[in-house]
Amino acid sequence: MDLEGVISDSPLKRNSWKTLLTLAYQSLGVVYGDLSTSPLYVYKSTFAEDIQHSETNEEIYGVLSFVFWTLTLIPLVKYVFIVLRADDNGEGGTFALYSLLCRHARVSSLPNCQLADEELSEYNKDVISSNDRIFGSSLKSTLEKYRVLQKVLLLLSLIGTCMVIGDGVLTPALSVFSAVSGLELSMSKEQHHYFYGCSMFCLKHLKTISFASLSDVEVPAACAILVFLFAIQHYGTHRVGFLFAPIVITWLLCISAIGVYNIIHWNPHVYQALSPYYMYKFLKKTQKGGWMSLGGILLCITGSEAMFADLGHFSQLSIQIAFTFVVYPSLILAYMGQAAYLSKHHTLESDYRIGFYVSVPEKIRWPVLGIAILAAVVGSQAIITGTFSIIKQCSALGCFPRVKIIHTSSKVHGQIYIPEINWTLMLLCLAVTVGFRDTKHLGNASGLAVITVMLVTTCLMSLVIVLCWHKSVFLAICFIFFFGSIEALYFSASLIKFREGAWVPIALSFIFLIVMYVWHYGTVKKYEFDVQNKVSINWLLSLGPNLGIVRVRGIGLIHTELVSGIPAIFSHFVTNLPAFHQVVVFLCVKSVPVPHVRPEERFLVGRVGPKEYRLYRCIARYGYRDVHRDGLEFEQDLVCSIAEFIRSEKPECNVGTVDMEHDEIMTVVGTTSSNLDGIRLCEDEELSEMVGSSEVKEVKYPEKVKKRVRFVVPESPLIDLNAQEELQELMDAREAGMSFILGHCYVKAKRGSSLMKRLVINLGYDFLRRNSRGPSYAMSIPHASTLEVGMIYHV
Repeated sequence: MDLEGVISDSPLKRNSWKTLLTLAYQSLGVVYGDLSTSPLYVYKSTFAEDIQHSETNEEIYGVLSFVFWTLTLIPLVKYVFIVLRADDNGEGGTFALYSLLCRHARVSSLPNCQLADEELSEYNKDVISSNDRIFGSSLKSTLEKYRVLQKVLLLLSLIGTCMVIGDGVLTPALSVFSAVSGLELSMSKEQHHYFYGCSMFCLKHLKTISFASLSDVEVPAACAILVFLFAIQHYGTHRVGFLFAPIVITWLLCISAIGVYNIIHWNPHVYQALSPYYMYKFLKKTQKGGWMSLGGILLCITGSEAMFADLGHFSQLSIQIAFTFVVYPSLILAYMGQAAYLSKHHTLESDYRIGFYVSVPEKIRWPVLGIAILAAVVGSQAIITGTFSIIKQCSALGCFPRVKIIHTSSKVHGQIYIPEINWTLMLLCLAVTVGFRDTKHLGNASGLAVITVMLVTTCLMSLVIVLCWHKSVFLAICFIFFFGSIEALYFSASLIKFREGAWVPIALSFIFLIVMYVWHYGTVKKYEFDVQNKVSINWLLSLGPNLGIVRVRGIGLIHTELVSGIPAIFSHFVTNLPAFHQVVVFLCVKSVPVPHVRPEERFLVGRVGPKEYRLYRCIARYGYRDVHRDGLEFEQDLVCSIAEFIRSEKPECNVGTVDMEHDEIMTVVGTTSSNLDGIRLCEDEELSEMVGSSEVKEVKYPEKVKKRVRFVVPESPLIDLNAQEELQELMDAREAGMSFILGHCYVKAKRGSSLMKRLVINLGYDFLRRNSRGPSYAMSIPHASTLEVGMIYHV
């Protein structure tokens, strides 16, 4: 599956109107599924307990005014016109903002960063002009000077990420439960009792859940839909994605048409409630109850963060067009229509007196119910896919244990599936659905998660304005004061309902935050141990070209996190075994703070020690959204990158006894697909001549060798005899096979460590390490060719 070409030559940035409108159409199904279903539960959550709808209509008009201005200021002004511009080479989300800050100030949490990483094409590290040095430079130096501020910045990013994961649990439950809440209203009493009786008969043997206390129809139906939704995740979004946009468009047309009908039929003057004056009247009359009800009004912007998080799949202009001209007016009409209907219906006997479905004409209630359920599934799919993506980013940046990542599409690089996370989300979704059983508690929980992510985005954006955009600090203060004040008001209204459901996202985020921070802390300490215990180059030189042992045919690939020096695992290995491979490669697969690394900049290749030792260092660099190649493709690219380094190495650099421990010369080498003019690798079972004027002739081996390896060398420039000999030896080694040497590390807290450190390392990190995927799986290394070397790390 070759996704690198798709990523590097992405068509998302073309400026043609046809492409732009197509992207805007597709974004409706992927980005706005969650936001478009918010009319299902906003009014019902707002009027749950804190305020009551009276005949004066001041409450419903005030809520409509709050909804209108919240939708206008947060999604439209903040995200569409400001935050979308803070993209990281076309990518968005919390980690995109953090990545931008890491590149403009040395605050990165990645321990193995190099100066060579700043030369990547997508690094885009701008130089601050003299006019911006006054405060920008002082803020930058302050962040770089104090380690505590760097940890606070990382912690802030992790909190936002954890709340996104919590939203991935709560949003599907809230959307699906709200969609199926129309079943009781739409069904007759006979149908209702029949359906409920069948449900009870099927579930009567379950001991752990008592459905007798649940809402009649909604909970069993919502649980069934949620199980189905998570069960089909492994098929990938691309298999049913073509249905997403039509479903969301149909839903938006449906709610806007119903809204227009209700406005015309019930209250044509409802538009007057859009005035901010009604917000003042609302708060003056309701006081504390009105302030607490803001937690329900907040739900009208649920899913707004997806506009920024999913920016990498579309373009900035396409998302702006879709929201401004389709989503925003449809939502405003839907909320106005509901308010118009409720303004003429003050005493409704049904329990759904403020719900969405009471404003739907009875004749079309069933079709609308079906469309609403489909739209809720689409919105839930978007947040689940977004959760997978952000966990992949966290894992790539060393902030989450390694998990199994399956790419479900060969054309769209962002569509992935993580089995462990999928089933965990499903169990948590079912738990909160069965535990809360109503939209009130689910809304309180979801609202707090949503507003926390927005607050984190606001804080990071204020830093981006100064450090990355080089704007004045006054502009950053205005941004954080204006939008931060609005979001802080909603945050306080959500947090006050801690006991009524808001504790759920806090508990979920706390658990995920502990997992992420423990893993990151253990990873950093493990790397620091590697750096402190790496082997001196003088030790290597003392062994001689044969390393003091027998050199056998083949390539020995030593996986290490070090980007310089010789890892301790190498000395541990050669000390205990009497043989080693004729070619040794120290491989470091690392992530860099950019979304994508171009294939032509993938590898950094250098030489460790003198030339006759045949020791090489290869650093494979990946962005936090890059796709890791499978084993065979990666092996081929790795060998070809070393061969290209040998061919292009300057003779004057081949100094045999130079101490390169602190000054390794690294060369940027691309992948095979990106370097068509370089050396290519051919493997077959037939002997064939190598093409090119600078050939390396093959050596014939006994007939038992089935695989024949040859390098196709370009015609120019000519290769000297020493390089030809080295290429021949590399070709022989590749033909003999490749072995992978991995370190199986047991990380323990050293003596004298504090109790907290012993708990974190000996219990927390060790538990996560034993229950996460190993590096061999992450690199798609064949287990038959893998050798693990056990070592104890006292950190």
